[in-house]
Amino acid sequence: MKVKITRNAAKVIKKELEKEENQGLALKVVITHAHGDHAHYGMDLVKPEEGDTVIPTDKEIDVILDGNDPLLDGVKIDYLYFPEEGFVITNPSKGNHGDH
Repeated sequence: MKVKITRNAAKVIKKELEKEENQGLALKVVITHAHGDHAHYGMDLVKPEEGDTVIPTDKEIDVILDGNDPLLDGVKIDYLYFPEEGFVITNPSKGNHGDH
């Protein structure tokens, strides 16, 4: 399984993970809604549990995924400043390039 985190997203995620109240937590990406051939994604900071699939990234951020869900393989986490500031999670490898 693969996860891509952009430089903008990594900066914001690392800042959150460094906060005292988030020590020991990890980033988890989940599917909030799936239909047809694509999904909508969300993320949270959670305490890792035994059996979690942990994917290392090139940004030194480990991401927890449900290793049994093919729609999570290849997700891309970005952080945009325009038109609205916030995270955008897509899966270009599955033809999902954003909300519709």
